[in-house]
Amino acid sequence: MADLYDCCNLCPRNCGVNRSKGEIGICGEPAGLRIGSAVIHKGEEPPLVGWGGSGTIFISGCSLGCSFCQNYQVSQDGMGRIVLPDEFAGICAALKSTGAENINIVTGSHSVPAIIEGFIAARKAGINIPALWNSSGYDSITALELLSEYIDIYLPDLKTLDSEVSGRYFNAPDYPDIAMAAILKMCAIKNNKSKVIIRHLILPGYLDSTLSVLRWFADNIKDKAMLSLMTQYTPIPNRFSKSGEKLPMPSRYLSNEDYETVLHWIKKLGIEDGFCQELVTGSDWLPDFTRVNPFPSELSVPVWHYSCGNNITLPAKPDADS
Repeated sequence: MADLYDCCNLCPRNCGVNRSKGEIGICGEPAGLRIGSAVIHKGEEPPLVGWGGSGTIFISGCSLGCSFCQNYQVSQDGMGRIVLPDEFAGICAALKSTGAENINIVTGSHSVPAIIEGFIAARKAGINIPALWNSSGYDSITALELLSEYIDIYLPDLKTLDSEVSGRYFNAPDYPDIAMAAILKMCAIKNNKSKVIIRHLILPGYLDSTLSVLRWFADNIKDKAMLSLMTQYTPIPNRFSKSGEKLPMPSRYLSNEDYETVLHWIKKLGIEDGFCQELVTGSDWLPDFTRVNPFPSELSVPVWHYSCGNNITLPAKPDADS
């Protein structure tokens, strides 16, 4: 399976570079698997969190280039280190022993062969909790077919169906067609509404884009998947392209009026099964992957970090009297 990196067409970019020889794809990665962080995440959808939290593994690199990606340090800025299958299995074991309800792979479309090798090693080690595929939706059909026997729940984004929006903000004008095909494939693989959750982040100033997504969902898959509506859009300060240009992104948070409008559309379209995030503004929750715990302590428990492996040491909490 490692030969799939030789002329890499794992993601829809089809850039064809020889990652096995160290060439770097559009994803920013050579062959193999690099990981930035692994945490018990308590901020995912309720059935994914359960009692113990979701065992979230943040994969380095990404085939998209979303200008406002909250995980940009890992997905775009190269943070992370190489992990071999046995260490991947060890990370899964540590997540499970810390209470994880599942193993949640974040944005791993460009590293599918290495992730599969990691899953095989984890199975041999007796790690049998469900596996989640948490992706941008920019997945190739080939990659999804390779993964199908290892993934229990799909958690893709459906960011937009407007190619102008996806070209401007995600560096992928073909995103709508790719994401629709990928999501239909996920629904076909599972044929179980509770096993596919479609995330959509509302972009301020682009409610027409959200309406198109909701209509497509209602017309094509509302009986095959659940919807997770996300309101947490947060402008990321000081983000520049590699050429030094400031990256374009909506400059404001979602308004109450926007939120109420979208809730009205959901009701009108008869979308009943899923989740709706409360309106979130502010940036206190944004992750910082330079920290061992990238998230606020109420949202996550760190288990592994690229800088120290599983030798996690957190700062001591101040005494109540101090």
